[in-house]
Amino acid sequence: MGAAEKIASDGKTGGISPRLRILAAASDLFYRHGIRAVGVEAIAEAAQTNKMTLYRHFPSKDELVAEYLRGKGENVKATWAQLEADYPDPGARLRAWLERMANVVASGDLRGCPLANAGVELPETDHPARRVIEEFKTAQRQHLVGLCAAAGLTEPDMLADELFLLIEGALVTGQCMGRQGLADRLLRMSEAMIKAHTRD
Repeated sequence: MGAAEKIASDGKTGGISPRLRILAAASDLFYRHGIRAVGVEAIAEAAQTNKMTLYRHFPSKDELVAEYLRGKGENVKATWAQLEADYPDPGARLRAWLERMANVVASGDLRGCPLANAGVELPETDHPARRVIEEFKTAQRQHLVGLCAAAGLTEPDMLADELFLLIEGALVTGQCMGRQGLADRLLRMSEAMIKAHTRD
């Protein structure tokens, strides 16, 4: 149970610091309702604090948004680290990641990638969250390139782009057109892409 859920379930802060409570509340509200739709008053209320405390930890809502997205990026890094520990073989790790993403796509509890969602909501190039989003997506792609190369697959840059675009498209499709059978199609398509880049 995360900080936001714990606060919501028992009405107590449980010794969780105001900064963490604010981040947990913002993360939950931004993801479920969208960044533009959620104001600082709602975040402060959900975190059982006040706007003054929120602004003491985060100079602006924009900075809070950027920190929320950094946290999401760190979660993905932790996932990659766990996959590396569980699947030393790069090819097996790539397929394990694809299966994980298929499960994400199939989950009715999710609203797609929070960083991609934020990118759509925040078109301003000078918004502090834009750099976070761009750096994350670039790093994610480069990680895939390296993994494809380590797995001995041909044209790792091209394959990484194909898989990256497949996942991004599947996440949007799941929200717009339903998830029925989507995970299975994603895995079959990704396997076909990998096969096309496998040396004879």
